[in-house]
Amino acid sequence: MQFRQQALAKLQSPEELDLPVRLARPQGWLVLSVTLVAMAAACVWAVTGSVASTVSAPAVLTHGQGSYVLQSPVAGQVTAVLAEQGERLPANAPVLKVRTAQGESVVRTVAAGRITALAATIGQIISTGANVAAVEKVAHASDPLYATVYVPAQNAADIPADAPVDLTVSSVPAQRYGVLRGRVKSVDRSAQSAQQIAAYLGDSQLGEQFSRKGRPVAVLVRLDVSSTTKSGYRWSSADGPPFRPDSMTLATASIRLADQRPVDWLLP
Repeated sequence: MQFRQQALAKLQSPEELDLPVRLARPQGWLVLSVTLVAMAAACVWAVTGSVASTVSAPAVLTHGQGSYVLQSPVAGQVTAVLAEQGERLPANAPVLKVRTAQGESVVRTVAAGRITALAATIGQIISTGANVAAVEKVAHASDPLYATVYVPAQNAADIPADAPVDLTVSSVPAQRYGVLRGRVKSVDRSAQSAQQIAAYLGDSQLGEQFSRKGRPVAVLVRLDVSSTTKSGYRWSSADGPPFRPDSMTLATASIRLADQRPVDWLLP
């Protein structure tokens, strides 16, 4: 009986045919318009825009020509140490005196450079071929510093020439003086082993440290010079530190990779 009364009430009320049909509210059209505009802008940005990325890797400050390990050509007892750590010597300069069965022998530098480490002391017995010193190949005090960065091999191909580099130097407080600025000078073509790194830097421990996660690629970074700072190089702060960083100082480099279009991420 209840359903019959509802049906009779429906028959007595005429259809509202003269009222306009409302397909959507104004708020709905606004949301749709904003969505379409945002999608169009995203498509344009994906094609014409670019995204910058960086790679972080360990580095060491050098003079660009590397170092070498000086080895003793004779076996015997060290009777005198003729050089000091940090001293700059010409080629064929005396470093050690060694007493051998044939008499006194002098161990000399192979090429001009700075003594970065001495491994021999007076009274020590050394064998033929023993490492007695590490020599950085630098001839003049005015020779510029470079940074050698050991980048993972999978990132090396993405490093463009002259890419900007920020270097956080271990001996310089970054919160106070900022980071050291530079640009990529060259990228090696092949990855290096721990032995190759050790031969270039004259330090086997650094060779093992830089190759711990795989064979890296060496990237040579040219430091930006500045005539207004005491260090002679450009820093992210106005003045930088009140001293010049030493060679063989460790650092962490942040290299800017080549920019990529977002659409490239979607393409195979």
